[in-house]
Amino acid sequence: MAEIGQNIQKAKSLLEQGELVAIPTETVYGLAGNALDAQAVSKIFETKNRPSFDPLIIHVGKIEQVSKYVKSLPEELKKLAEKYWPGPLTLLLPKKNIVPDLVTSGLDQVAIRIPNHPLTQGLLGQLDFPLAAPSANPFGYISPTKAKHVNDQLGDKLAYILDGGECQVGLESTIIGMEEGEIVIYRLGGMDVAEVESVVGPVKVLSHSSSNPKTPGMLKSHYAPRKPFVLGNLDTLVEEYEQKGEDYGVLSFEKSFPGLSADRQVVLSQKGDFKEAAQKLFGALRDLDEAKVSVILAELLPEESLGRAINDRLRRAAAQ
Repeated sequence: MAEIGQNIQKAKSLLEQGELVAIPTETVYGLAGNALDAQAVSKIFETKNRPSFDPLIIHVGKIEQVSKYVKSLPEELKKLAEKYWPGPLTLLLPKKNIVPDLVTSGLDQVAIRIPNHPLTQGLLGQLDFPLAAPSANPFGYISPTKAKHVNDQLGDKLAYILDGGECQVGLESTIIGMEEGEIVIYRLGGMDVAEVESVVGPVKVLSHSSSNPKTPGMLKSHYAPRKPFVLGNLDTLVEEYEQKGEDYGVLSFEKSFPGLSADRQVVLSQKGDFKEAAQKLFGALRDLDEAKVSVILAELLPEESLGRAINDRLRRAAAQ
């Protein structure tokens, strides 16, 4: 298994040698490599078993560094960056040639962000290259929100995991770009749409079902546990699976089921708090995937605030 620690110098040294390091962010843990080194980027795809048509996000430490890697930053998107970076916001911008085509899957735009985590900020501040860093998990599986999650899944393929504790947002970043003068949200994530619209006005939100994505994280089936995952009305589903006599687990928003043991159910937020639910989502999916159940039953949240992004992940976890 990988070594886990908080040694920024060790992580820096490995990255400079073209190796991969798992890094903490406020969203999820990333599998990081030198974004300007095509061989290191290739290792990311290989380690995750990620298809090369699914582009990566690059991470920088300061807004002033963005111009090294992109040709332009439209004024509307610059306003978002100035207000919400560092944070769970990714911008899709026209790339400069310095960014390898492998990072963007051959597309002419690159996804870029500044992560909000002190350890990774410290690391980026000591590197003279950006980090390409998709979530540090096997492709298509649940994203990791703790160092242990990374080690459980990829520990035999990594030298080092930079341990920054549990991720505070728990959902991947919101990806935003522009098309024909209109601001577009390509992926719902850790930023509420209302936060975006408070700065730039109404935006277009794309549905996420592309099998040939223009941006990271747009594949229809993703974030999935290995056990069957069924979405619907939980009261109806629980009754149905009780009658079948199956060992089922339950993932709910607010409601608990008194007849079900604690190890077979996870309530995302008893007080109905969307931020708490987002932070707990991926860990809850992992816990139920490892529990002694044969199927996981779940429900959608109200389509408001971060509930929209959580529902996006739940629908894709359930997609076959």
